[in-house]
Amino acid sequence: MVMTRPTVAQSEVSALRARRTAGNSLPRDQWLDRLGEWLITLGGFSVIVAVLLIAFYLVYKVVPLFQPAGIELKADFPTPLPGAGASLYLSSDEYLEAGFRLTASGELIFFSLTNGSPLHVDRVSLPPGAHISSLAVDPESDGLLALGLNNGSVVLLRPRYELHFEQQQRRVSPVVDYPYGGDALEFAAGEDLQALAVREDKDGVTLVAQAASGLIMGRVKKSAAPGARPDLRVIPWQLPALPLASKLLLSTDKRWLALLDARGQLHAALLEPVEYFRGVSVHPASGPVVDIDWTSGGQSLLSLGENGIATQWFLLRDAAPGSNRLQLTPVRDFGAAGAGGQQLAAESQRKGFASLDKSGFVSLFNTTAQSHLLRRQLTDTAVTRVALSPRADAMLVEAADGRLAVWEIDNQHPEVAWSTLWRKVWYEGYPEPEYVWQSSAASVSVEPKLSLVPLVFGTLKAALYAMLIAVPLALGGAIFTAYFMAPAMRARVKPLIELMEALPTVILGLLAGLWLAPILESQIVGVFLLLLILPLIILLAALGWHLLPPAVSARIPQGWQAAFMVPVIVLVGWLCFTLSPVFERGLFGGDFVAWLTQDLGVRFDQRNALVVGIAMGFAIIPTIFSIVEDAIFSVPRHLTQGALALGARPWQALSQVVLPMASPAIFSALMIGFGRAVGETMIVLMATGNTPIMDFNLFEGMRTLAANIAMEIPEAEVDSTHYRVLFLGGFVLFAMTFVFNTVAELMRQRLLSKYRSL
Repeated sequence: MVMTRPTVAQSEVSALRARRTAGNSLPRDQWLDRLGEWLITLGGFSVIVAVLLIAFYLVYKVVPLFQPAGIELKADFPTPLPGAGASLYLSSDEYLEAGFRLTASGELIFFSLTNGSPLHVDRVSLPPGAHISSLAVDPESDGLLALGLNNGSVVLLRPRYELHFEQQQRRVSPVVDYPYGGDALEFAAGEDLQALAVREDKDGVTLVAQAASGLIMGRVKKSAAPGARPDLRVIPWQLPALPLASKLLLSTDKRWLALLDARGQLHAALLEPVEYFRGVSVHPASGPVVDIDWTSGGQSLLSLGENGIATQWFLLRDAAPGSNRLQLTPVRDFGAAGAGGQQLAAESQRKGFASLDKSGFVSLFNTTAQSHLLRRQLTDTAVTRVALSPRADAMLVEAADGRLAVWEIDNQHPEVAWSTLWRKVWYEGYPEPEYVWQSSAASVSVEPKLSLVPLVFGTLKAALYAMLIAVPLALGGAIFTAYFMAPAMRARVKPLIELMEALPTVILGLLAGLWLAPILESQIVGVFLLLLILPLIILLAALGWHLLPPAVSARIPQGWQAAFMVPVIVLVGWLCFTLSPVFERGLFGGDFVAWLTQDLGVRFDQRNALVVGIAMGFAIIPTIFSIVEDAIFSVPRHLTQGALALGARPWQALSQVVLPMASPAIFSALMIGFGRAVGETMIVLMATGNTPIMDFNLFEGMRTLAANIAMEIPEAEVDSTHYRVLFLGGFVLFAMTFVFNTVAELMRQRLLSKYRSL
C-alpha cells in the first residue's frame, strides 16, 4: 500500500480544529472543580435559607401574642320578653348559641344569641307576696345563682345548657336545675335580705346575707335521700360594728368576705375561725366604690371607683415590724379618670375583666399584665347590664332602650406583655413582685406566670458553669497537644478526645443524673479537695521534673513527659476521695450537706449546677479542643523557629507568637463552645431538677430555655398562650446563639486582620 503524506493545508486544518475543540472544552479536573464549587455554594446558600426559614417560622408563631384586642358586633336584637322587666343577671353558653337572663320579677328566659328569639321560658317559684331583693352568683360552680327574697328566704338554682348531637349537628337545650330543691329556704325569717354572697363546694353551699339585724351566715347541705328537703343551718356570729352592705362577696376558700357599703367604702372581713370576725375599712384613691367583683379563682378583689378607675386588691400581711395582721392592700390601678364607673364584669377563666362607665364605654383589662386592652363605646344610649361569656370571647350588652347586643371579642393572649415576660410581676398570693415561670397548675383559674427571665438566667448559669470547667481543660489540653506533645503521642490523644464529641448528650445526661449526681453528693468534700490539691500537685510534679538530673530526664523522649502525669493524677484523685470522710468529720461535723443547709442556709439539691457544669463541660471540651489544637498546630513553624533563634524560650515563643497568631480561632472556639452550652438540652434536662429559680448557688439547679421547651411543648395546647410563649422562648434562644456567633465572627475577623501581617 502506498502511504501519502498529508499536505500542508490539511495539517493546518487539523491543527485549527484541535485548537477550536480545546477552546470549547475544559479538562475533566476543571469541570470537577467547578461542580464542587457549585455544590458547596448551593449547600451554603441552603443553610442560610434554612436558618432564615426557622427564624421566620418562629416569628410567625410568636407575632399573634402581641396582636391588639378587637371587638365586633355579632348580633343586635330587641331584648327578649321586654315586658318581664330589666335583667338582674345575664349569661351565655360557651358556644355562643344561647343566652340567659333573669328579671326582677323572677322570669328565667333563655334566648337565641342570633336573633333573640326565646328558646325556653320559666319562672322562679316565689312565696306569696315575696320578691327578689338581692342576687349572688358563684361563677366557679357552673353559674349557681342565689336569690335573696324580702321575706328572708333564699332560692338556689342553676341555669345550664345540655348538649345533644343529632346527625353530627350540635344542639343546645336550656335547662334550669334546682340542686337544693325548688322551694324557697327560710334563712332569716321576716327580714329583707339586702345583699347576698354564695359559694358552693362538694358538700353544699355557704351563704352570707345582709339583713336588718346584721350579717348572717348559713350552710345548706345536700340532702342524702332523693326528694328530701335540704338541711339549712344558720351559723351564729359574734360580729363587730360593720356598716350595712350593698354588696357582699365571699372568697373561694370562704376565709374572708368583701363588703361594699352604701357610702362606697370597701371593707374586708376575715374568718379566722368562723366565730371570729375582723373588719378593715379602706378608702381607695379612686373615690367612692360603685362595684366590686372577684378575679377568676377568687384570690384577689376588683373594685370600680366612681371616677372610672379600677383597682385590684390583695389580702396581705401588714409590713410593719412584729405585725401579723392581714389587711386589704391595693396592688395596681387600671384605666384613667373619666365619665364615671358603673359596673364590673370579671372573666371566669382568666385574670381579665371589663368595666362599664356611665357614658356607655366598655374597657377590657388584664390584671396580670396590668394592661388596658380595649376601650370602645358600644351604644349611644345608657347601658344597664354587661356580661362576659364563659370563654370571654363575647360580651352581652343590654341597653336602656330595650335592645340587647352580642359583641364578639378577639382577645386570645391578654396575659402576655413586655411586663409579664421581662419584669417582676406581683402575682396573687405572693408577698411581693417576683420573676416566676409557672405555666401549668391544677386549676384553669390560677394566674399564669410566664416570665422568661428565670429561664434565660438558668440558661446562662448552666453555660457559665460548663465553660468554667471546659475552658481550662480544653485550652490547656489543646496548647500542650499541639505545641509540646510528641507527634506519635499526639496521633493517639487527639483522635481520642475528638471521638468524645460523638458521644450522645443523652448518654452524658443519663450518666450525670443517675451516676455522677449521687457520687458528688456523697463525696462533695473529696471533689473540693481534688480541685484545691490537684493543681498544686501538678505544679510540684513539674518542678520535680525540672530538678531531676539531666542524665535521668534525658532518657524520656521529648514530648512524652505528660504520660508520667497520669498515674500522679489518678493517685491524687484516689487520695482525695479516700480522705473525704476524714475531712468531712473534722470540718463539717460528719455531714457537709447538713452543715451547708443548717449553718449557712444554703440549699443543696442532688442534681445541681455542679453536676450540670461537669457533664456539659465534658460535652463541649471536644469542640473547643479540636478547633484550638488545629489553630495552634497550623501556625507556621518558621515563626516559632525564628523566635527561638532570636533567644526566646519555648514558653515565650508560645505566648508571644503562636497564641496571638491562633487567637482568632481560639476566640471562635470559645464562642462556639458557649453557644453549644446555651443550646444544650438533654444534659440539663436529665442532670438538674429543672426548677426555674434565679440563684447562682452552685448546689441548686436551674431550668434552661432549651430544657423548658423540651419538657413542656409536648403537653402544650396548640396555638394556646403557653404554646406560643414556648416558641417565643425558642426565638430568644435562637437570637442568643445568633448574637454569640455574630460577635465571635466579628472578633475573629478583627483579630485575623490584626495578625495577618505576621
